[in-house]
Amino acid sequence: MKVDVDPSICEAHGVCTSVLPEVFDLDDEEVLQIRDGELAEDEVERAEKAVVSCPMGALRLSR
Repeated sequence: MKVDVDPSICEAHGVCTSVLPEVFDLDDEEVLQIRDGELAEDEVERAEKAVVSCPMGALRLSR
């Protein structure tokens, strides 16, 4: 499973970075960066929480 962001609607609120900092990070220009590759099994539940917690609905999970 992977997580993706729609950069056209992401406003870099950073909720996802507090839920799963191992995967999400805001760079120096406040642009969301997502770690490449598949989520680890123990990250999936927190990634799902990050997706539903995003105030802009900019995140989605895919297989």
